[in-house]
Amino acid sequence: MSALKTLIAEEIAQPVDPRVAGFAASIAAEYGEASQAVLFYGSCLRTTELEGQMLDFYLIVSSYEEAYGKSWLVRANKLLPPNVFPAQHEGLVAKVAILSERDFHKLNRIGANSVSVWARFAQPSRLVWDAGEAARASAIEAISGAAITLFDMTFPMMEPDKKHGMLDLWKRGFELTYNAELRAERKDRSGSVVDSDPARYTKFAPAIMAAISERDIAKKGKTKIVAPRDAVETRWKELRRNGKMLTLARLAKASGTYAGGIDYLAWKINRHAGTDYEIKPWQRKWPILGAIVMLPRLIAGGAIK
Repeated sequence: MSALKTLIAEEIAQPVDPRVAGFAASIAAEYGEASQAVLFYGSCLRTTELEGQMLDFYLIVSSYEEAYGKSWLVRANKLLPPNVFPAQHEGLVAKVAILSERDFHKLNRIGANSVSVWARFAQPSRLVWDAGEAARASAIEAISGAAITLFDMTFPMMEPDKKHGMLDLWKRGFELTYNAELRAERKDRSGSVVDSDPARYTKFAPAIMAAISERDIAKKGKTKIVAPRDAVETRWKELRRNGKMLTLARLAKASGTYAGGIDYLAWKINRHAGTDYEIKPWQRKWPILGAIVMLPRLIAGGAIK
């Protein structure tokens, strides 16, 4: 196992609050034999605050067909992954994103059409439930692509002719990913993610660079020259456009899978942007139209970017 995968294996195996583990087991049980892994990530992992918060889980399944049967949800998850559902367990609430093992691997790689998966799994996560050794190995392999993708996409975007530390690279990478989505976050949020655990990001950086070097040597017999800045800037423009459009498309899809999704959106915006936006009854009745009306106002006001 490479140094990077060893670090990931150690990190995702770290213990969590027993309530989180119990929640994860209940999520896995709902999808039976399709369930392969449940990953816990996000702000609740960083702060360890659970009460009154929305926990974030990814459920990795063997296939959408096995997870949903002959439901329309199979097609929805394939066309616009992930599907997202609300969940509750013993007084805690969460949102659960569902991906197949195949999509989880693909969306952590540089060819993904948005940053939404690899940006999150370049950050710490915990494997809080798994179906066995093979499922665990599959999750580690998928996650290993996330930080590599972040570094590949960030190196050319660093300011030239200036000395940069490893933490600067991480912060710049997360800044770029935050700008590639519709996010209700403070301007300094990307830096605060790194500042919450600088030792972790410092430790991971050499292993990521070693993995990039090993990959390139294995493919071409020599180290790959980093892509020119112009080409990477063009790719970031595509990711920013895709990310914002995909956010709106996923919100529309969530109106059929996520009861109260528009209320969650407002809660998330108010929590991170310090606003006091209130959802009106008609917006709950027609959540897609309600979101269409809400989002331009919030973007114009700077609540989301």
